[in-house]
Amino acid sequence: MKLHHQIFLAMVLGGVAGAFTSESTALAGVPLLSVYDLLGDLFINALKMVVVPLITTAIISGMINVGDGDNLGRLGAKTVAFYLTTSLIAVLVGLLVVNVISPGIIDGQPARDLLGLSADTEQTLQSIEGRGAADFTEILRQMLPPNLFQAAAETQMLGLIVFSLFFGFFLRTLPGAPGEHLRQTIEGIYRVILRITMVIIRFAPVGVFGLIAVTVSRTGLDAVEPLALFFVTVLLALGIHMFVVMPLLIRGLAKRSPWRHLQAMTPALLTAFSSASSAATLPLSMECVEKRSGVSNRTASFVLPLGATVNMDGTALYECVAAIFIAQAYGLDLSLTTQFLIVITALLTSIGVASIPAASLVAITVILGVIGLPAEAIGLILVTDRLLDMCRTAVNIWGDSVCAVLLARSEGEDQVLRGPMRELSVERD
Repeated sequence: MKLHHQIFLAMVLGGVAGAFTSESTALAGVPLLSVYDLLGDLFINALKMVVVPLITTAIISGMINVGDGDNLGRLGAKTVAFYLTTSLIAVLVGLLVVNVISPGIIDGQPARDLLGLSADTEQTLQSIEGRGAADFTEILRQMLPPNLFQAAAETQMLGLIVFSLFFGFFLRTLPGAPGEHLRQTIEGIYRVILRITMVIIRFAPVGVFGLIAVTVSRTGLDAVEPLALFFVTVLLALGIHMFVVMPLLIRGLAKRSPWRHLQAMTPALLTAFSSASSAATLPLSMECVEKRSGVSNRTASFVLPLGATVNMDGTALYECVAAIFIAQAYGLDLSLTTQFLIVITALLTSIGVASIPAASLVAITVILGVIGLPAEAIGLILVTDRLLDMCRTAVNIWGDSVCAVLLARSEGEDQVLRGPMRELSVERD
């Protein structure tokens, strides 16, 4: 049984178990509610445990494998600039949509009680209240922490992310045996942490069961409405970015038909949707971009692998919407400074999110920690995460392909599209 099927089954079983569980229900003298709480807490704690090593090693590994020295010139600069720009636009689209719809507010009231969020609202409010324009300087200070270990212990991930970017960039230029050994060591650590993360994600059904059981036992089925509204909010924001923003870029900058390019990329987009993995879709993405959308192998072989590692428009958008949704559910009125911090953190953490299913949950943990929100609501988001993961992966792949087309245009490649379902010819300089 696939993971998303297991999570769905766990959600159903958790709802059933919660419906028949009360505060007094016990098994062998142990309250069942405390057992459910323990299962949920263990899963959330496991996610928090891998945050620092996963994000840092993923960013460093991505910088090491970014490409050869020649590709880091003009083409590399344009690629990174495009990826950062579109990811920022995606986050801003998500921020706008979630503030307009306000899925965390039901009938004018925060959905905290409906979702069964048990953290102390007053304590949560105190952790972020009073933030204003002066906190922009604090954000800049966090980007360069005087003590990396203290920053890691306090989950100040901005500094660790910036350090990882610098470390990876200069490590890739370190010559000789020391550089090669250190690069191999970092890559080995990253792969080990990745395996640990995948094991934790495999236990997601257990954690979801416990979290849903606790929520339903305390609130009944009232949590369905805010979660459904959150689901619709994410889909709407992803749709705006994929079907409005990106086509405008194709039409305006590449002077090509967005519809024809969408038809050319259909096989890759369907694969991305079904697998929820940018890495698994990469070979097919390259084939579609080269053979069906007229981009040279030189451009596609650099832009698409890099995009599968660092360009996560859909993921960055989702992280932002999820964080704002949780804040709304707690009844927190986030200042512009705090929302700006969410935007920056979502943008940076999306770079370090591995191209595997559900890894963005780790990044959401980072964002919540940075702005002082508890991570317990992640379990509720997991209920809708699999389908949304499929959608945002398709958006990620779509963004990579659009970048490839635009850069091919800027590099002077003559892209000849003879038909969306036919082979394409490419005239290279």
